[in-house]
Amino acid sequence: MLHGSARFQRSKLTAAVAMVGALLLAACSPAAPPVAHSVTASADASIIGDVPANLSAYYAQIVTWTACNGGFQCTDVEVPMDYAKPKGASIKLAMIRLPASGKRLGAMLINPGGPGASGVNFAKDGAKSYFSAKLRSSYDIVGFDPRGVQASSPVKCLSDAQMDAARQESLDLSVDADLKKAEAEAKTQTDLCVKNSGPVLAHVDTVSSARDMDILRAVVGDPKLNYMGFSYGSKLGAVYAGLFPTRVGKMSLDGALDPSLTIDQISMGQAVGFENALRAWAQNCLGTKDCPVSGTVDTALAQIRDLAAVYEKTPQQTPANRVVTGAEFINAVAFTMYSTSMWDSLSGALKQALAGDASGMLMLADYAADRNSDGTYNSNTAAAFTAINCLDYSMNSDTDHMRTDAAALEKAAPTFGKLLAYSGLSCKFWPYPATGTTDVIKAPGAGPILVVGTTNDPATPYAFAQKLAANLDSGVLVTWKGDGHTAYGRANECLTSTVDKYFVDGVVPAAGTTC
Repeated sequence: MLHGSARFQRSKLTAAVAMVGALLLAACSPAAPPVAHSVTASADASIIGDVPANLSAYYAQIVTWTACNGGFQCTDVEVPMDYAKPKGASIKLAMIRLPASGKRLGAMLINPGGPGASGVNFAKDGAKSYFSAKLRSSYDIVGFDPRGVQASSPVKCLSDAQMDAARQESLDLSVDADLKKAEAEAKTQTDLCVKNSGPVLAHVDTVSSARDMDILRAVVGDPKLNYMGFSYGSKLGAVYAGLFPTRVGKMSLDGALDPSLTIDQISMGQAVGFENALRAWAQNCLGTKDCPVSGTVDTALAQIRDLAAVYEKTPQQTPANRVVTGAEFINAVAFTMYSTSMWDSLSGALKQALAGDASGMLMLADYAADRNSDGTYNSNTAAAFTAINCLDYSMNSDTDHMRTDAAALEKAAPTFGKLLAYSGLSCKFWPYPATGTTDVIKAPGAGPILVVGTTNDPATPYAFAQKLAANLDSGVLVTWKGDGHTAYGRANECLTSTVDKYFVDGVVPAAGTTC
């Protein structure tokens, strides 16, 4: 049960590539309570469009942008906590924008993935480098934290110390005693999420976030939404298109995650995707003189699995007085599959591990989990990830089902299959029923929507992009022949130019465009 994010260079596994025992991780302090609905209206019907009367004040609200972070502007936008009760409590979403530097065409909202990644941080840290000068000249780059994420009524579950403890624990869920222990811990963690998050926990589903985006569209002053979503952000964009097809402007869904996929289909696709990515790493590594593994690609992967088995049997101590478990070892390996720029880091950490030093693998695992060197965690990504997915997907927590699924995953992906098994456990005690569906989204009436797929993407395999492009009435598949997760911002000039021309010049690429 992992998706991923496409953050600029710190492209990390936003779900912390978490095993089930560590899926519910976050800071532990009471969330800010919902506020009474109090938006100030200034309607502009040409921008707002036809919206329900009980939501019109949200769409017409006036916000004040203030200078922040050197060249950026920040604000908060009020949205209903529960769209079924728009006159009830509201919550605030954090937004940041980098104003267009040239002739402005509008605003472009961005989402880096997850679910649970901060769009504010993505924009703040990467807008000036991740997005081309051509895009930045023509569009305000607007990042926002979706509901439940970071600065927008965040989901909160565990303390930093509790997160460390969860990641340090080594459980074999194929053993009944360990499975029962994991179930008890999942119940405890769920109870903490409920206690520390408050009522917003019931309303962090993707449909609600997509409806939020339509309010954000009006607030930034655009009659149609211009949007670039990566990984889970592509699902968020597709859901928006399904809800508001005639309000779709320019939209790119990169590292596509099709909403019609079940959680089991996603897990299997990702397991095989990460296995294929590791094979590509091994093929590349074996051609270098300092590669820590040897022989064929198959024997190289077997060497990594053998080392992981050692960590699983006996978690390895580090100089930092922490251990690396088998799950965290594989987390670290998976993290480096997100970008070829991290392949050398994996080689170095594996070389250390084979020499008896686990500190390199711990560093990678910490980086993936958003853990700082002082023991604090700088995001609530893992907690938000679980909360959003528990509402979006129907999880089967039946033991026989999970065991059968685990066997199939391990057979298809011997290295990573175990990491993706037992995903239903994290939502077994969730107090709010799943509201998401796997309905096919066609978005009739929407203009051309780019669906960008990377041929050897581990987290959102290329087949996911093909499926989403085929399902959308106006989907246009753009392919990058490459390795790693997502394309724009790290692919070649062909891909960048294709996307830029679509957004800025209105040039829709030909069907089957490949870069």
